[in-house]
Amino acid sequence: MKYLVLLIGDGELKPWPDHTDAEQQAVMRQFEAFDAACREREGVEVLAGEALAGPSHATTIRTRGGATTLSEGPYAEVIEQMGGFYLVEAPDLDVLVDLLGILPAYDMQVSPAVDPY
Repeated sequence: MKYLVLLIGDGELKPWPDHTDAEQQAVMRQFEAFDAACREREGVEVLAGEALAGPSHATTIRTRGGATTLSEGPYAEVIEQMGGFYLVEAPDLDVLVDLLGILPAYDMQVSPAVDPY
């Protein structure tokens, strides 16, 4: 099953710009460890993953009555921002949650993908 993992908030971590260079490198090593652990686990594959620019760089697209409008900013105004995502193939949620424990202690949302066919 495919799962979308949204890295939503800083959780227990301070905001990225407040980290020292050494702290940022330590966090990046956790992402590398997660990637390595996924490659080593049978039936698990990271299909995609990216860090995202802040909400001020987002564009919201709405279509109403056939007309498309674009507005600057995220779709929902929330305190937290989405900092990145992973699309992971995993046998089940338990395996994925186990692996996500390797990542920095961000707040996350995990949603299974639905196969429309």
